[in-house]
Amino acid sequence: MSSNPLITANTAARAAPAPATGLDVDVDMDSDTSDPDGSALEGSSQLSAYERKRLKNIKENAKFFASLKLHESAARLRRIASKVQSHGIKRVKPKKAGDETVRRRSMRLQRVDPSGVPLPELPAPPETVIDEHPLLPPGPLQMLPAGENTSKVLTKEFLDSWAKISEIKPEDTEKHVYDIKRYEDSLSCMILSEDAVTKVVKNRICSMAIHPSESRTLVAAGDRSGQIGLWDLSYKPEDGVYVFIPHSYPVSCMYFSPFNPAHLLSLSYETLRCGDVTNAVFDEVYRSEDAQMSSFDFLPDSVSTLVVGRWDGDVAVVDRRTPGTSAELSASLNSKATRTVHVHPVNKQYFVAAGSTNVCIYDIRYLKHAGNKPICLLNGHTKSVASAYFSPVTGNRVVTTCADDKLRVYDTSCLSSTVLPVATVRHNNNTGRWLTRFRAIWDPKQEDCFVVGSLARPRQIEVYQATGKLLHSFYNIDYLGSVCSINVLHPTQNILVGGNSSGRLHAFKD
Repeated sequence: MSSNPLITANTAARAAPAPATGLDVDVDMDSDTSDPDGSALEGSSQLSAYERKRLKNIKENAKFFASLKLHESAARLRRIASKVQSHGIKRVKPKKAGDETVRRRSMRLQRVDPSGVPLPELPAPPETVIDEHPLLPPGPLQMLPAGENTSKVLTKEFLDSWAKISEIKPEDTEKHVYDIKRYEDSLSCMILSEDAVTKVVKNRICSMAIHPSESRTLVAAGDRSGQIGLWDLSYKPEDGVYVFIPHSYPVSCMYFSPFNPAHLLSLSYETLRCGDVTNAVFDEVYRSEDAQMSSFDFLPDSVSTLVVGRWDGDVAVVDRRTPGTSAELSASLNSKATRTVHVHPVNKQYFVAAGSTNVCIYDIRYLKHAGNKPICLLNGHTKSVASAYFSPVTGNRVVTTCADDKLRVYDTSCLSSTVLPVATVRHNNNTGRWLTRFRAIWDPKQEDCFVVGSLARPRQIEVYQATGKLLHSFYNIDYLGSVCSINVLHPTQNILVGGNSSGRLHAFKD
């Protein structure tokens, strides 16, 4: 019996596995085989239920992808890419001068008058040059207050009081040396109060001096801009400060004359002046046009003669009794710089000069223009020296401050050719560019004790014995919050005044 070919084909289709279509086809053999829209698939009578379901899925997928219009988007992107490749990058051609739009400008901006005639050119305005240190004229300067709010009447009263206290000599001029225990007790009694702190000058303090009067306390401070501020501690801080401007550059050294305290001598780079309160004038003692000055000190002969150190390493001998503002002698010390000079308190023919890295003692009697040799070398310094000072009573000690973070004490009771330090104190002297360099100074009331600023916290001022022992630290966390680089002590009373880099003074007193 021959088999029916149609039945055979249907049987084979049912038995054959489903072809791979790349799509997940969920086939339910028992489901309805009709289209969801009611239309039958072409040739459905000859296909199995699986094939009809497969064709249905293919048709639905084709409709979905056709709705996305992927072919049209791909063709559009191909056309854009082909245009870019064929034409390359388009460069914008610069416009021609004739194509630019002419902007209208008024006749005033074109500097022409209504008739069309050009107006003359205006002269260029002068350039304003602000000089940080305006030069003051040479010669005497009047003692006029710097502040606009300072009354000239009050200034006159202040100068009169300064002159009056300068006439009264201390009853006991002999310098005493107390035992260390008594000296330490006196230091402990000195305190800093709120009314003993005030701003005296505008900028960083570079030098200080204190009047020797015992009836009133008068302190002078010089800053880096040439100002000198005087503070009378007998008044409230807001009423006892008077500021003058006798210099154009930093006031690096200052002393009240030991022979006549009515004279305040101050030194800046260009000039040495004497503030005379009796005449209310800053007289000019010495002027140097070729070298800047650094420090000075008094020689014998009623303190009319001065030795002046200069930054080029030379020293000058100046006599105030000689007319004019020139030096009697200019001598080279064969040093790169002379930062401080200080005269021996007993043998006043000797002075010590702190150079760049050397400290030497010279005899003023044998100074000449060139070829000067020291009589004594104080060795041991490895970096620049900031200061060197004799002890106040006998001059048997010299204390130096060096940038190698050491304070050194030398025995100068016997001046040999070379002297080594007898005591060395490890001390942070790296003040940097914004602080005035430390200068260790002797207490004029005590032969073997000196005072120096400190970078330690809390901020303080330190007192050392010549042996290197730390005796006392002055501090007050409420009223002293800055570094006091420059300090000064009263010659007969327990008063210590420290100056900082903002022009503020702090007075410790009992």
